[in-house]
Amino acid sequence: MKNWRINLIFVFIILFGVAIISKLFFLQVLNSDFYSAMARGQHNIFPEIKGDRGKIYFQDKDGNLYPIAINKTGKFCFVFLDKIGDKDEAAKILSETLNLDEDNLSSRFKKENANFLIVKEDLTPEEIKKLEDLQIFGLHLAEQKIREYPYQDFASHLIGFVNKDGAGQYGIEQYYNEILSGKEQFLEGERGPFGYLFFSDIEDLAGSDLILTVDYNIQFQAEKLLDQAHENLSIEEGQIIVIDPFSGKILALAHFPRFDPNFYFAQDFALFQNGAVQKLFEPGSVFKPITMAGALNEGKITPQTTYQDVGRIKIEGYWIENYNQRVYPGEITMTEVLEKSINTGAVFAESQLGHQKFLEYIESFKIFDKTGVDLPGEAFSLNEEFKKGYEINFATASFGQGIETTPLQLTRAFCAIANGGKLVKPYLVGKIIGGVEFQPEISNNNIISQETSSKLTAMLVSVVKNGPYTKRARIPGYYVAGKTGTAQMSFGALGEAKSSYSDKTWQTFIGYAPAFDPKFLILVKLDNPQAKTAEYSAVPIFHDLAKYIIDYWQIPPDYEE
Repeated sequence: MKNWRINLIFVFIILFGVAIISKLFFLQVLNSDFYSAMARGQHNIFPEIKGDRGKIYFQDKDGNLYPIAINKTGKFCFVFLDKIGDKDEAAKILSETLNLDEDNLSSRFKKENANFLIVKEDLTPEEIKKLEDLQIFGLHLAEQKIREYPYQDFASHLIGFVNKDGAGQYGIEQYYNEILSGKEQFLEGERGPFGYLFFSDIEDLAGSDLILTVDYNIQFQAEKLLDQAHENLSIEEGQIIVIDPFSGKILALAHFPRFDPNFYFAQDFALFQNGAVQKLFEPGSVFKPITMAGALNEGKITPQTTYQDVGRIKIEGYWIENYNQRVYPGEITMTEVLEKSINTGAVFAESQLGHQKFLEYIESFKIFDKTGVDLPGEAFSLNEEFKKGYEINFATASFGQGIETTPLQLTRAFCAIANGGKLVKPYLVGKIIGGVEFQPEISNNNIISQETSSKLTAMLVSVVKNGPYTKRARIPGYYVAGKTGTAQMSFGALGEAKSSYSDKTWQTFIGYAPAFDPKFLILVKLDNPQAKTAEYSAVPIFHDLAKYIIDYWQIPPDYEE
């Protein structure tokens, strides 16, 4: 009896050994295929696990945040092809369950040299329940991180999307992909019932959240106005940019048409281009203030300088005419040139400045250079034809024809006119949560003097106040500075191998308010609206958006009516 303790321990050891052997037999023999499939799934399908991608937020004037890009956990199903017996039968059952094409799925199941195949992603709860009830060996379910855009097509060109590989494409998603995606590591995973994967301790892998400078309400209003322009004017494309001219902070960057980034794979890839930064256009008469800025700054003209308009002039065998072949007899001031948008008057101002100086000012305003905005794929033009130095090219460029830029590059140039002469760098991300807060980048040197800026602003206020084409931009109680532009689209811009111009037009308006202490600057650009000029298309849109911002920000009036 004195050895009973030793015998008891020995019995426990034998029983424990039998239990382990039984468990191993159950795992390795009776259920070897199932656990082999799970192990292969862990090693082959899910070796690289990422934490949550950083969220993207808009904000409003009160600092409220709006989550524009977030994350959710979805489920998908996959199969190990070598474990499926009757592939045709499995394809038939799954195609009926998941509403897939049976022939396509059967063909994928019979693919040579394939180990596993993802059948469908982002499953609905109903689909998950049906799959759990199926008796198809080799079929498994797993969890995945899914990028979601709760506002659907809202600000889609600005945000971009995340592709199936988890990489940002277009917009903020691409430009800040590394910051948003965070650190990548290899983690162990455990598979639960029905093949689901569960991972833990990945919070430290999450990407950083971004707060954009974009105001949700202003962006919403801008997109609404573009939608209305499509309905009322049948625009083919359009952009609206709202910016703080002193800092470069972008308050709205709207584009039409839009796409739903939740379903980017069902869209035409040509739709993803952001026309504000990735497409060039000829600005037309909105470029005349740039010409005037150089001539004013060099002292070659004043707002009261006059010339005689004869309606058209001939340069190197080419006739340059005013819009609609109009003639303005008598002495015409430079202010009236802008008010009435007289092409021959812009040519006169450029001739006073001189070709070389004109080119220097264009380059100082960075018309040919990227803005450096935090968006991918920014376009720019070398304007090689213009730089060849032909007199006719300088003449037409003075009123914005035959010279190319992007809407954002032109917006940056106008910021310098509005803010006293300094270039600013447009930017979209104001803060990385838990990290850096971005500061404006403003040039140290003036392109034009403060005096020139004030004179030109007064001229542009007169354009809105007295001009025949801009009266719809007026806002009672506020001084508004602005200029219209209507330019023909070249056949080259339309992808045709012709050197002449089509009947299609770009119609643009740029303005800022309150003019002598501007809080915002707006560019409205419309592609081929069914309207004669920008007076009837872009100008009313500017007015409605400017009035909205003034009311939204409660900007006090300049004067009483």
